[in-house]
Amino acid sequence: MTPEASAAAGQGPHPRHALEPLLASAVRLSIVAALAAVERAEFAYVRDLVEITDSALSKQVSRLEDADWVTVEKGQVGRRPRTWLRLTENGAAAYRRHLAALMAIAGPQP
Repeated sequence: MTPEASAAAGQGPHPRHALEPLLASAVRLSIVAALAAVERAEFAYVRDLVEITDSALSKQVSRLEDADWVTVEKGQVGRRPRTWLRLTENGAAAYRRHLAALMAIAGPQP
């Protein structure tokens, strides 16, 4: 073990403990990442971007909604029903924490 590694080993808990368990799913992480980039997005846009089915997206959005990370808004455009998804402040904060933990785990990049 190098002196740098020895010194770093005793500096608090490992960053993996800051990872958000709900974002361990690559699909949920992809959904939250997509929503973090916009104010709100149509359900169909997120479905196509993440490349999943309507039912899979609906199930994952329900989990995120239960955690108060995503809100679902229903409305109409003309006569057509639409569903929009929005990342909440809690969801955005959780996403930032998760990304920071991943960056800490990865360490400095060359």
